[in-house]
Amino acid sequence: MQKDSKNYRQWRATVRNTAFSLVLMAACAGTAQAQMYRWVDGNGRVHYSDTLPQTYQKSGAAEMNKQGMVVRRTQSEAERQAEIERQAEQLKIERQQAEQARLDRALMATYTSEAEIDLARDRALEHHKLAIRGAETRAKAVDANLDELRARISAIEKSGRPVSPDLQNQLAQTRKESLELKRTILNNEDAMLQVREKYEADKMRFRQLSSASR
Repeated sequence: MQKDSKNYRQWRATVRNTAFSLVLMAACAGTAQAQMYRWVDGNGRVHYSDTLPQTYQKSGAAEMNKQGMVVRRTQSEAERQAEIERQAEQLKIERQQAEQARLDRALMATYTSEAEIDLARDRALEHHKLAIRGAETRAKAVDANLDELRARISAIEKSGRPVSPDLQNQLAQTRKESLELKRTILNNEDAMLQVREKYEADKMRFRQLSSASR
């Protein structure tokens, strides 16, 4: 029984020593695998350390292993900013490509020929043409009324009589309406140019996609 107790104590001692050795080996292995940084200070001196000082994280550093080999390079603040901008630009390009793909699918699903695109263009132009004709017709009547008001006011002023506030207000309102009608005509003319450009671009893209699918 005493012999068994002695063997048991020897066995426990062996286990403890083995466990301690394993922990020590693991710690040493961790130290051996620890990374080291190489960085240069403001005076041009090269330093090596297992941590990178906060001051030099802005300028970047080389991360090295215990054998002195560079395993990773820490980017400088300028490089990190450039990388962020590059990724943002790449994301912008990808979104533009996705939007173009969506527009292409819609274009090909809407039209089966260039002639159909021309018909759609003409329908869109007709709306603006009607708006222009209506504004031009109204503008002729307004301009005639404006000429009449000016003539009446001129005659009153020549006679030395005061022009009534009501007549002055009519003149101001007629001038305002005349300007609004001219603006309406110009806006619709500009819109017609945009319509032509849009449908011409659609037709060219339709032609390209149709040729590519053949």
